Amino acid sequence: MSILLTGAAGFIGMHVAEALLARGEHVIGVDNLSPYYDVRLKRARLGRLESHRNFEFLEADISDREVMLPLAARYPRVTRIVHLAAQPGVRHSLVDPFAYVQANVMGHLVVLEMARRLPRIEHLVYASSSSVYGGNRKLPFAETDRVDHPVSLYAATKRADELISESYAHLFGLPQSGLRFFTVYGPWGRPDMAPWMFAEAILRGRPITLYDGGRLKRDFTYVGDIVAGVLGCLDHPAAGASPRILNIGNHRSEGVRRFVAVLEEALGRRAIIVDAPRPATDVEETFADIGAIREVCGFEPATPIEVGIPRFVSWFLVWSGVGGA
Repeated sequence: MSILLTGAAGFIGMHVAEALLARGEHVIGVDNLSPYYDVRLKRARLGRLESHRNFEFLEADISDREVMLPLAARYPRVTRIVHLAAQPGVRHSLVDPFAYVQANVMGHLVVLEMARRLPRIEHLVYASSSSVYGGNRKLPFAETDRVDHPVSLYAATKRADELISESYAHLFGLPQSGLRFFTVYGPWGRPDMAPWMFAEAILRGRPITLYDGGRLKRDFTYVGDIVAGVLGCLDHPAAGASPRILNIGNHRSEGVRRFVAVLEEALGRRAIIVDAPRPATDVEETFADIGAIREVCGFEPATPIEVGIPRFVSWFLVWSGVGGA
């Protein structure tokens, strides 16, 4: 039996693929190697996977139904899907909104259509986002909270995915779990994310911008903990007609200024900080209630930022070569 993994060349996708391969799974990775950020990084991630005899890679766009739908006939032994491919980046959705609807909504729909054609599909796990909680002020965020006021188009597309999945579970009995990821960081991360941008700026002596004096708070979640949650959820399928939504976070809300302080310590340098008002796309605080995923698969985050950030920095210094600048 095989697992189809979309977004295999992505940050979380690569780590999930490595974990699946390490436990003996056969993984079919799909990615379109989008130039949204440096494709060399994506190819380097793939390089860690392609030498494995149980890994097969297909360069394909998940929103291209002419390519994706035939995969159900080509790979009838696929019994599980981990769907992580998406157009990421909250702020970039203000620049290119069409890319978000194409990749995140159309792409999700095509994956669902492909999945329901598979003869032995057991479970589809897909990536949603904590962004769907929008400006909710009740903390921690729980899956039972209302999520009908997104503050970004990215969040709206992820909420649309959840609703489409619910309809496919109702209509076709497709067993699905949507995971609302909370601010993932770690080695092999993305250049458009705060840890990378902050680390590079600090090492080069350039200022970093913190909104509202760094008082914003985030539930920073180490990628290794995310992987454990994804695999745990994958191994405990949802009932076909009862799709579930699960938070997956660190269950701890950290101030962004505190995050930067730990990053400064790991880098051995001080940051030059510039204050700015909070953009309309950013919320004040995120904080995951993880009771539901704990009940499903015993998920327990194990990596505080004091451990996770130095791991990221160790990788970043080697990858970027900025440390000698």
